[in-house]
Amino acid sequence: MARTAHQEGHHRDRVPWLRAAVLGADDGVVSTASLMIGVAAASADRGSVLLAGAAGLVAGALSMAAGEYVSVSSQRDSEQADIDVEKRELAESPKAELKELAGLYEKRGLEPKLAMEVAVALTKKNVLAAHLRDELHLDPTDLARPWLAALASAGSFASAAFLPIAAALLAPVTARTPAIAVTSLVALAVLGAAGGWAGGAPKLRASVRVVVGGGFAMAVSALIGRLLGVVTG
Repeated sequence: MARTAHQEGHHRDRVPWLRAAVLGADDGVVSTASLMIGVAAASADRGSVLLAGAAGLVAGALSMAAGEYVSVSSQRDSEQADIDVEKRELAESPKAELKELAGLYEKRGLEPKLAMEVAVALTKKNVLAAHLRDELHLDPTDLARPWLAALASAGSFASAAFLPIAAALLAPVTARTPAIAVTSLVALAVLGAAGGWAGGAPKLRASVRVVVGGGFAMAVSALIGRLLGVVTG
């Protein structure tokens, strides 16, 4: 049997897409379920509860998309600015930049002569890529992508937010609040465990953390809805 090349799967490689997707899904479940439970606790009818859930889904997904787009756009602007600065420095002071690159390799343990040889070799291949990779830890072909982050965040939010809405649609009127809560807590447990697995963290601890936080948010929303329902009833 032919041997395949050794490959390592590092958890940090999953972080860019994981952050937007998991945060969006968690927020979709917690915010939508909390909103619906709060409205239901105020003795609202099924139509009002479902309307609240639908409004929360749409508003939340758009909000997550906008926030993620702005955040990642700022990151990309910063990355592009660093690239522009490095291009200018390479054009104005190529020898100084070469010494700087060699100095980085010396700090990593190479002898001065070997460090300079490596710097020269990499500079001949692609001077900008060498400096971006080893000096700034940037890959110009893999910069932050605002639209991708926005779509991932909005899509995961909307998909997860549909779960409590589906629970309210399918459950009997007398059991709608428990159905929303149980469905949402189970979803949060799964999301927490999945996030822990993908990020290399203990799955149980990540799951419990998300469930406790989401349960607290739903309980507070139910309390507020009950109090407001009594006051306005």
